[in-house]
Amino acid sequence: MKMHVLSGGRLRMNKRTYFPDAERGEMFELPVSCILLRHPQGNVLFDTGCHPDVAVDPEARLGTLAKYMNPIMPAGDHVLTSLKAVGLDADDIDVVICSHLHTDHCGCNEFFKKATIFVHALEIEAANASNAFDRGYIRADWDHPLRLQIVDRQTDVFGDGRLTLIPLPGHSKGTTGALVKLDRSGEFLLASDALSVRANLDQRTVPRNTLDAELFLRSLDEIAKLEAAGVQIICGHDDAQYAGLQKGPNAYA
Repeated sequence: MKMHVLSGGRLRMNKRTYFPDAERGEMFELPVSCILLRHPQGNVLFDTGCHPDVAVDPEARLGTLAKYMNPIMPAGDHVLTSLKAVGLDADDIDVVICSHLHTDHCGCNEFFKKATIFVHALEIEAANASNAFDRGYIRADWDHPLRLQIVDRQTDVFGDGRLTLIPLPGHSKGTTGALVKLDRSGEFLLASDALSVRANLDQRTVPRNTLDAELFLRSLDEIAKLEAAGVQIICGHDDAQYAGLQKGPNAYA
């Protein structure tokens, strides 16, 4: 199995969202990553990033959310073009794993019409709630006639131990990470927003955009245990880490 780190866009947000000691009004940039896994039984995409329209007209796509997560990527910087760079298109993807249904993680779901979409049951519930938009859910991102595989527990996607979904709630009700086992590069946890930036693990701090702080800290403890056991953690939006990762055609194997 091979793992490719792909770009799903780029955002600018208030730094105090993740760093409690940041100056008021200070901003910082966040990469939006998507992970392609080339498994012997099919191509898997972990998260689909921002919709292409976000770079062209963010207010039209995101509404008032654009004020809090300002897209700064050029047109064309999304997962569809990232896949083309490794020789694939949307129809080549067999499985899409939604870590959760916030707009910067599932914006391109609609393009993967031949894929089975894995998503936690609690994310479907949250995305349908009356306050969904205020919590970062946009119906146009996820509400499509796609084939869904609803999960509510740890799930071995292919039954061979190479790709296991692990519930890591707290940021949202159904936030889900993926434990990836590669032959040469070792084990990785795709943490998504269970750990958006490394500093939250190192300092055991809770981001301001956390739904449930207690659950978040429990998930953080689980992440720490995995790291102590030798698992490499890939954060959801850590710019310094992202800069050091192999990306595009340069795969982990």
